Amino acid sequence: MPHARETAVYTHGHHESVLRSHTWRTAENSAAYLLGALRPSMQILDVGCGPGTITAGLAARVPDGHVTGLDREPGVLERARAVADGRGLTNVGFVTGDVHALDFPDDSFCVVHAHQVLQHVGDPVAALREMRRVTRPGGYVAVRDADYAAMAWYPAVPGLDDWLDLYRRVARANGGEPDAGRRLKAWALAAGFTDVTASSGTWTFSTQEERAWWSGLWADRTVASAYAERAVDGGHATRERLEAVAAAWREWGAREDAWFAVPHGEILCREDA
Repeated sequence: MPHARETAVYTHGHHESVLRSHTWRTAENSAAYLLGALRPSMQILDVGCGPGTITAGLAARVPDGHVTGLDREPGVLERARAVADGRGLTNVGFVTGDVHALDFPDDSFCVVHAHQVLQHVGDPVAALREMRRVTRPGGYVAVRDADYAAMAWYPAVPGLDDWLDLYRRVARANGGEPDAGRRLKAWALAAGFTDVTASSGTWTFSTQEERAWWSGLWADRTVASAYAERAVDGGHATRERLEAVAAAWREWGAREDAWFAVPHGEILCREDA
C-alpha cells in the first residue's frame, strides 16, 4: 500500500491564478484565531506555507522567535523568501518537506500552523499526529481549512453550482477532502488531542474590487491551472464545460449585487504540558 503522502495530489497546482489567491492571504485575514496565543519568543512551523505571506505575518509577531515555512514545492519557496526579504524579516527561513514525515525532532516548535493544507492530504489524521509530534508540551497546533459545501453566494448564476459540484469531485478524485472545515475537530480528536478549541471564520467578497478579484482568479483557474488539466484528464469535464464554468464566474463577478462567502473551520489544539 502506498504511503499516505502518495495518495493525494495538490488539486490547484501553482498557476499564477492560484498564487494570486495565496499571496492575498495574511496572518490577520487567515489566522486571526491563532494570533492571541502568540508570544514574542515563540518558535513556529508554518506547514504548506506557499508564497509565505502568512508566514511573514507570523514572523512579524514573534520578533524574538523564529518561523520556519515549509512547502513541498521548491519553486514557490523562492516567492516566499522574496516576501520575507521585502519586509526586512530576519527571523524566518524556508525549507522543503512533507507534513506526513516532518524532518524535525520531537518537541521542536511552540506552534505548528497549517492553512488550507489538510483538505489536500491523503491522511489528515496522520498529518495532525505528525504536527503534534514536533510540538512542544504546552504548545499549539493551529489548523484552518475551507469548507466548499458550505460556501454560499448570490445571485444564483447558472454554472456556479456546476463549478462547486465539479471542484468537489476533482478534489476527491485527487485524494483530498474539499469539505475539510467541518471535519477538523473530529480529525484532531482522532489524532489524540484532548484540548481542542474549534471555531470558524469567513472570507466575504462583495465590493466591486473583491468581486472582480475573486471571480477573475476562479475563472482563470478553471481553464488554465493544474486543476483544469486534472478535471479533463480525469474525465470529470470537457474543455467546453470548463469554459462555461469560467464564463459563469465572470458573469457573477460583473453583478453589482453579487456576494460570496467562504466559511472555514478552525482548530487550536493545546498539547499537554
